[in-house]
Amino acid sequence: MAYDPCRPVHYVVRPELAPEGTEQLIKEAVAAASAATGLQFVYDGPTDEAPTQDREAYQPDRYGKKWAPILISWSTPEAAPGLAGSVAGTGGSTSIQVPGQPYVYVSGQVLLDAPALAETLAYPDGPALVRAVIMHELAHVVGLDHINDPTQLMYEENSGQLDFGAGDRAGLALLGTGECVPQI
Repeated sequence: MAYDPCRPVHYVVRPELAPEGTEQLIKEAVAAASAATGLQFVYDGPTDEAPTQDREAYQPDRYGKKWAPILISWSTPEAAPGLAGSVAGTGGSTSIQVPGQPYVYVSGQVLLDAPALAETLAYPDGPALVRAVIMHELAHVVGLDHINDPTQLMYEENSGQLDFGAGDRAGLALLGTGECVPQI
């Protein structure tokens, strides 16, 4: 299962609660995910859409008659219990299937822990660490899962990796070669 490589992957950012300086880190993380997958990401601008656990993949009143773009947003553990404990972010996508065609991701969401990542920004490598968290969550959005190798960015715990490792890149490159499904 992957995003259709024959169409751009659109995304929006909800700036509410975003720590200062993270707009550029999101751009850099998206560029890294694009380079690793070969998928073309298109920024559709800011949004006021609030993150939800059951986000609708099709929201014509908000985004027009197309799939909802990937939502990148900030929250708190109090508002989003999935961010409790040591979880700095979450990410995932929604898929559909046209009969006779493969499942295809059509929309997704990245949710980031604003207070924890604002604190991380103050560390010496803080911006690089926050960018790595965003990259990790975007990799979940395009289809990578956690792996049991601390030399890879997709390791479940923060192991100090600041960029995709060779295994991450191999998986991301494969996810960028999904099938084109013009019927979606």
